[in-house]
Amino acid sequence: MQKLKQTAAFLIAYAVKEIWDFGDPCVDVWKYKEMLEYPPDENMGHLAFPCFKLSRDLRNAPPKIAAAIAEKISDDAFESIAAVGGYLNFKVSANALENILSEVEVKGDKYGSSGQGEGKTVVLDYSSPNISKPFHIGHLGTTVIGHSLKLLHEFEGYKCIGVNHLGDWGTQNGKQIVAFKRWGDREKVEREGIDALVELYVKFHEEAEKDPSLNDEARAEFKKLEDHDPENIALWKWFIDVSFKEYSVTYNQLGITFDSYNGESFYSDKMAPQIEVMREKGLLKLDDGASIVDLEEYGMPPCLILKRDGTTLYPTRDIAAAVYRKNTYNFDKCIYVTSSGQSLHFAQWFKVVGLMGYDWNEDLVHVPYGTVSIGGAKLATRTGNVVLLKDLFRQSIEKVHEVMREKNPDLENADDVAEAVGVGAIVFNYLFNNRIKDMSFTLESALSFEGSTGPYAQYTFARTCSILEKAKSEGISFTGGGKITSAEEGDVIRCLAKFPERVAAAVSEYEPSNITRYIIDLCTAFNRFYHNCPIMTAEGEEKVMRLRITAAVNTVLKSALHLICMRTPEKI
Repeated sequence: MQKLKQTAAFLIAYAVKEIWDFGDPCVDVWKYKEMLEYPPDENMGHLAFPCFKLSRDLRNAPPKIAAAIAEKISDDAFESIAAVGGYLNFKVSANALENILSEVEVKGDKYGSSGQGEGKTVVLDYSSPNISKPFHIGHLGTTVIGHSLKLLHEFEGYKCIGVNHLGDWGTQNGKQIVAFKRWGDREKVEREGIDALVELYVKFHEEAEKDPSLNDEARAEFKKLEDHDPENIALWKWFIDVSFKEYSVTYNQLGITFDSYNGESFYSDKMAPQIEVMREKGLLKLDDGASIVDLEEYGMPPCLILKRDGTTLYPTRDIAAAVYRKNTYNFDKCIYVTSSGQSLHFAQWFKVVGLMGYDWNEDLVHVPYGTVSIGGAKLATRTGNVVLLKDLFRQSIEKVHEVMREKNPDLENADDVAEAVGVGAIVFNYLFNNRIKDMSFTLESALSFEGSTGPYAQYTFARTCSILEKAKSEGISFTGGGKITSAEEGDVIRCLAKFPERVAAAVSEYEPSNITRYIIDLCTAFNRFYHNCPIMTAEGEEKVMRLRITAAVNTVLKSALHLICMRTPEKI
């Protein structure tokens, strides 16, 4: 609807200038475009302009302003332009709907992209699991939000670098080493993989409750790792290999790949130069033996750079990583997708980067998200209270298999379809809500084939594929022409017209739920059209138009589902 908004704003701006000799149309078009709204009741109009904000400048009551403008303007993009109270209501014409449909057909899978990112580079840091720990549902946020943002930015023309900043450095690795040396069994780890490593990690924390000196032992083992102790280095590399066997399965199910797997350890030799920059700038201060940057002036606690024993921390490594990425990729934006609990951490070291003299600190973006729970229970690896993503995916896929055996027992590639729908159901459910909101996950609601769910969206896409396949088998041509004969057809096309602005909003707000909710809007509009407007039994130009609409929905749904990490099976 962006083009229609532009047209409406243009008409309003020139009417205001001509009637009241107020404003500059060249400037005001953009302002008026932003003021346009979608009425809650489409019977009133498809676009609405509130004249209340013009009342003071034009020294007139909003209803009088609306009436005067309505009398002055017209355009073939609009069937009618009417004043209703203090609003100016626009109804989109059949001619404009035809133009929208043609645009989808011409642009195909590029429809919805503004190209705003052409020539720009974005680095996205997401997923980033800690080695020796499995993916649980709490990791889903950073992984699917991050990858969706990567896909959205790519769709808008940006060159994107996806970075999996592995948590492979720090005291937790010292804990894992202590646990393995004390209680580990190499054969068991080789046999059971990451589950055995988690069992050891949980045991460490249980034992540390009884014997706190184990924490000192863990810090000492990590110090040895930083000092390149051969035994610890060998154990650490093995832990990474074991972990990646697990992670690769989950990434394959989600269809996610990365351009870089440089974890925290990669920056171990890149921190010292940045620490020296801080010293040269006079930023470092000693506080009880630790090195800090005082941020009291900026309303934040101090940023800890070095512990008393000289070991590094997350901020030290993140600063070194940011400098490396700027030098390597010359990014226009560097986006970090982590839980909202880390917001202070990112605010602190972003500020430190600026104080170090790097003016690109303004291009660092933290994208926070809320917590996820199962039945209200918080997740924590150290206590063993986790719902593993692999188990959740397995359960979901099995349940989809059960449904499919009843609905479509002869379906080809049933395993692939069940995985696409089962995994997609969980992803869609997670991305449906605003990312910053906490959520409590239930598998039953995610798997429903009705309502605002992934299976409903994928089933709707499969329905469009089935219709188009039948039309193709009958040799029906529907590349142009046709006639709009129902309100439901117009509803679907106007929904298609909103896709570009929903993409733009998802990128500017770093909010994939803009796309997820749009998908439900489009599916709802299409299914209402499908049930009320016969497609294959229609005739002549009516049939051509309905097939064109179905093809356009197929195109846009496929693009939209891809943007939120969803696969699109053509039969379910």
